[in-house]
Amino acid sequence: MLITGLALFGIGSLVAGLADSTGQLIAARAGMGVGGALLLTTTLAVAMQIFAPEEHAKAIGIWSAVNALGFACGPLIGGFMLDHFWWGAIFLINLPVVALGLAAVVALVPESKNPQGDRPDLLGALLSTIGMSSLVFAIISGPEHGWASGQVLVSGAVAVVVLAAFAYWESRIPYPMLDLHFFRNQRFTGAVAGAVLITFGMGGALFLLTQHLQFVLGYGPLEAGLRTAPLALTVVALNFTGVAAKWTTKLGMPVSIALGMVLMSGGLVSIATLASGGYAGTLLGLLLIGAGCAIANPAMAHAIMSAIPPAKAGVGAGINGTLAEFGNGLGVAVLGAVLNSRFAALIPVAASSLPAAVSAADGEAERGRILDAFSSGLQSSQLVGAVAVLLGGLLAAVLLRRAERDA
Repeated sequence: MLITGLALFGIGSLVAGLADSTGQLIAARAGMGVGGALLLTTTLAVAMQIFAPEEHAKAIGIWSAVNALGFACGPLIGGFMLDHFWWGAIFLINLPVVALGLAAVVALVPESKNPQGDRPDLLGALLSTIGMSSLVFAIISGPEHGWASGQVLVSGAVAVVVLAAFAYWESRIPYPMLDLHFFRNQRFTGAVAGAVLITFGMGGALFLLTQHLQFVLGYGPLEAGLRTAPLALTVVALNFTGVAAKWTTKLGMPVSIALGMVLMSGGLVSIATLASGGYAGTLLGLLLIGAGCAIANPAMAHAIMSAIPPAKAGVGAGINGTLAEFGNGLGVAVLGAVLNSRFAALIPVAASSLPAAVSAADGEAERGRILDAFSSGLQSSQLVGAVAVLLGGLLAAVLLRRAERDA
């Protein structure tokens, strides 16, 4: 599965880098998404199989730190490539990484398959994809077409019906992709709730932060990448040195998750309220978010994986990865909708996008008013993200504490 994921990601990167139309690029990105899904699932599952239970927390911490290292390097390398080459180079840079990964997997990773593995739940995968896509489409269509428009209402209704059918199907078959019985475990439910809300708030807010750095503060792609790097470097430093793992052991999982998400929420508030005054407020926010991620993310993943039987490690890793992507996609959609709604309310003319509004501006005064409106929309969306992350931390901590007490 690791080899298949790497190969699909590499092929998708090659096609994306050479695409000459929007449709080809979107199709290639979808292929990369399939490969990425296999990678996210199998890397964590393999780590859980290779290491002994007492080493799981440390292994997940390193796994999380490597993810953060990729998050730090991605914008920097992408910004450098965009400054010096054509846009397709940001995809082709993946190819040597994929080749190295394939060689390493063949040489180093042991096999850990289940000879009595369950059948793939293809209908469940199809229903969840249609339902989640319809939900996101309804959210991103709302600001442009109106929340009461037929397009939004039909898409929302499809999402409700299909996701309800997905839940019904998963509860009836012997080999579900998402075993609903896991949710009877409060430890699992608490960690899942926290994971969705953390990725919802953080994914959407950090996506919008890049817009703020480039469109409002005027940084180029490479400069914007450099200015987001402190977040990931903080995660890497705290996890690779073992500091975050020591804090988690000392404080316990519920307190660690709550503390981490409070720090992240505070970081988003700092960015929302101080970023317009310069980079100092953004830097403070990124450092707080990085410290929070270093503590909360490994603890959350460990809580999910430890609540599932070892034989179902692949299922657990798949749930963890799927929820992260779902929360991230939903966060970008919802917080983007908040931004667009606020922006459209302040600048109703030519507000389909910031570049379109700026290019149609009549003079510097009008341009400044448009940028202020966009900044106001960013602030509103970042604060929504902060509330979501804080609620996720509190909910997860309460449910995990209750599970520990019951145990």
